[in-house]
Amino acid sequence: MPLYQDTHPQLGTRMLIWKVTESLTHLQSQIQLRPESQARLESMKSELHQRAFLSVRMLLHEAGYTDFDLYYDAFGKPHLEDGQHISITHSHEFAAIIISNQKVGIDIELQREKIKSIASKFCDAELTFLVEQSQDYIPKLTVIWGAKEAIFKIRNEKGISFKNHIQVDSFDLVDKQSQSQLHFDNVIQYFKIYFEEVEDFILVYAFEN
Repeated sequence: MPLYQDTHPQLGTRMLIWKVTESLTHLQSQIQLRPESQARLESMKSELHQRAFLSVRMLLHEAGYTDFDLYYDAFGKPHLEDGQHISITHSHEFAAIIISNQKVGIDIELQREKIKSIASKFCDAELTFLVEQSQDYIPKLTVIWGAKEAIFKIRNEKGISFKNHIQVDSFDLVDKQSQSQLHFDNVIQYFKIYFEEVEDFILVYAFEN
């Protein structure tokens, strides 16, 4: 069973990571899906996405839930029937969920060279503390992208711009945490972000202050 990590990063919060190594057939044999979820699974053209989708359901099972406890609102945001907050992410061979009594968002991203070419599309104030020639440039960009993705998942509204509305404060990788703000609809929301390396990936999760 490739449960990669099961931690409680804060009181009332549980985070689980799955490394997707099983075949699609094996995963399908382990999971019972709601009709809506089964239809969504069958609509996916990539087997990797199908396996990640089912791995998320395996993580739900590990946390004491089933696919029948999970539903999505009109904006595509996941919710649990018992009122606990949940956020979901997957990338390549990793899937992760975080469940909390606080509003929370999570994202996992593979560290890739090509993120350099799109930095100006999602960074603004962050460019003042990033050094393009440094060894930590790609990891820091990946943290920033993941933080903004996690914060977007918490607010989950159309019109939010990663570049123009979400700002991540300067940080050092060794600290594994930072602060961030969302400036949107004439309101400023503050977030605490945490990050860690998972093999070649960066995992980021955020809580609203």
